[in-house]
Amino acid sequence: MEAQGPMTWPVRLSILPSHTLLGYTVESFRIVEDTMPIANPYARMRALVAATALCLGFSACAGVSQKDTLPTVASVDLTRYAGTWHEIARLPMWFQRHCVDSKATYTVRNDGAIGVHNACITDSGGHDEIDGVATVVDPSTNARLRVVFDNFFARLFGSSREGNYWILALDSDYQTAMVGTPDRRYLWILSRSRQLDETTYQRLVQQAQQFGFPVSDLIRPPRPAGS
Repeated sequence: MEAQGPMTWPVRLSILPSHTLLGYTVESFRIVEDTMPIANPYARMRALVAATALCLGFSACAGVSQKDTLPTVASVDLTRYAGTWHEIARLPMWFQRHCVDSKATYTVRNDGAIGVHNACITDSGGHDEIDGVATVVDPSTNARLRVVFDNFFARLFGSSREGNYWILALDSDYQTAMVGTPDRRYLWILSRSRQLDETTYQRLVQQAQQFGFPVSDLIRPPRPAGS
């Protein structure tokens, strides 16, 4: 075993799942110990920044993996879409692994962008919150948006040009919606109320399956009937 000096830190870059809360993805990364020795703390910091930027670049190039285009709704009135939506079900993602009751609140800003406030109650009774800004990338429908959260990685690297919040289903009364990412890795079924009737839920699940989402992996947090 090769000896290491007292000022040497072993480093490894591990890629974590995208930071997504109710429809918004930001690639995130974690540094853990491994086998790349760096001789001093200043060189270590430079190496971490370079490695993180490299991995983020690779993740941005990954893009949409599906061959067919994911269909969205024909038109969205963003003023009507604004307000609070409750998460009924979602596909698994790392940053929501402890969320048991999630909601998103959207606000139309004076500059035309959409203010985003996401919040969830965790399985330990805690609260997680994050704020972001959504901009339309498909003005002909308003159904494809790009959301950037207020954190370091989002400000530095942004998000994909085709958007990371695609509205795939929306009823005429703007009471239920289904949102996904174009690579079909993430999906959310949303409702204005905290409960959704089983018939509507199963219809949206069937639609998601037809779109190529792995619906057998959907997480549907249980809620008391009176909630």
